[in-house]
Amino acid sequence: MRVLGIDPGLTRCGLGVVDVSPDRRARLVHVETIHTAPDLAVERRLVDVSAGIRRVLAAFQPESVALERVFAQHNLRTVMGTAQVSGVALLAAAEAGLSVGLHTPTEVKAAITGYGAADKKQVGTMVARVLGLTEAPRPADSADALALAICHAWAGGFRLAQPADDAQGEPAETPAQRAWRVAEKASRRAS
Repeated sequence: MRVLGIDPGLTRCGLGVVDVSPDRRARLVHVETIHTAPDLAVERRLVDVSAGIRRVLAAFQPESVALERVFAQHNLRTVMGTAQVSGVALLAAAEAGLSVGLHTPTEVKAAITGYGAADKKQVGTMVARVLGLTEAPRPADSADALALAICHAWAGGFRLAQPADDAQGEPAETPAQRAWRVAEKASRRAS
C-alpha cells in the first residue's frame, strides 16, 4: 500500500510517501517539506502548498492519503493556517479520487512509538527505525508526515506477522499495536 502522509502547516507542510507491505514493513519513497514565506498573502501561500501536494500526488501516485486531524490549540492563528492547509489537502486528494484518513496526533504517536504522548524526537527516532534510515528526517514536519503515512497504512487492516499467538489463536499484539488500538478507540469516542 502506498500512502501520502501530510502534516499540514502554512509555514511548513510535511509530505511523506511510504510503501507498506502486508507484514507492516515500511519503505521510504519520498519525503519533503513545503515552505512558504510568512510575509506572502495567505492565498498565495495556499496556492504554493496546493501545487506541492498536487505535484507529489502526480509523481508518486499514492493509493490513499493520511492527514493530521485539526485539533484545538490555544494559538488561533496557528490552528487557522493548519485548517486552511488541511482543506487544500482534502481537496487535492478528492480531485485525485483518493480516500483520506484523518488521524489525531495522539493516535499517530501511539502507532509509531507505543506511547500517545511521545515527543517529536521520539517520533522522529521511531520513524527512522521503522524505515531503516540512519537518522530522523528533518525538519520534524517531514518525520511527522511519514509517521502519519505509516500509521494510516498500519490502521488499514494490515496485521503484523508474528509466530506467537494468544490464547484464542490470534497473532499477539506488540505494545505499539496495543497502544495504537487504545488511542484509536479513544479518538473515536472523542469525535
